[in-house]
Amino acid sequence: MAIEDLPNIVSDVLDAPDHERLVLPAGSAHPPRILILYGSLRPQSFSRKLALEAERILRQFGADTRVFDPHELPMLDSVPATHPKVQELRALSVWSEGQVWVSPERHGAVTGVFKNQIDWLPLEDGSVRPTQGRTLAVMQVCGGSQSFNVVNTLRLLGRWMRMVTIPNQSSVPKAWQEFDEGGRMKPSAYYDRVVDVMEELIKFTLMVRDRSDYLVSRYSERKGAAEALALSLAAGVVEQPKTSIDTSSTTPSIPQPKAACCGTSTRACS
Repeated sequence: MAIEDLPNIVSDVLDAPDHERLVLPAGSAHPPRILILYGSLRPQSFSRKLALEAERILRQFGADTRVFDPHELPMLDSVPATHPKVQELRALSVWSEGQVWVSPERHGAVTGVFKNQIDWLPLEDGSVRPTQGRTLAVMQVCGGSQSFNVVNTLRLLGRWMRMVTIPNQSSVPKAWQEFDEGGRMKPSAYYDRVVDVMEELIKFTLMVRDRSDYLVSRYSERKGAAEALALSLAAGVVEQPKTSIDTSSTTPSIPQPKAACCGTSTRACS
């Protein structure tokens, strides 16, 4: 189809999927970096036990892992984002290439402890997007019969946070029966599913991590950046760029202003 048949599209920022850009040469050699979040502060938290079991499996697969401790993380907006626990969480999210989210089901939904962690991760923090393009595996623990309310909610959150959520998932019913006194998960079909999920997460992370900028590059955002650049050029705020906007990047590079601006600007989400 000729571009003339699509009069509402800005052809300069249209980027047709390119197979060669998806089949890259050998990429990053470091172990996949996986952040694990869990959603309970109880001393005998089963979501924490499942998170630690997942970590052991991921390490067996060669991953570099971090488990964030939600203790002492303040409620959203009760403190500035400069709080040490908030900074720790955000730094780990930026460090990660994939994440595992584990929450108990409480009143048919994720816990406040877990949601508070997600709420502290903005879609944007200056020019950095703490979650976009990262892979995600979702799991839940249930006090009673098996449910999928939480994993469904986690998928919704992952999509909203612009993450690549893998197809597989785990829901562990009657979690109090599935762990021994040492906190280790007992052999079962539920344990096997956890292994399945971690295996799939590693595979997807290896496929995505060196291609994430290209995979999540959006026409609408490139168009918006191009329009903003045109306005800045017309106003004389920036100089004419030497090259055109790079369509392989999610956030196109914008020329620097002629004069330095005071302060920084970030977009907050309520």
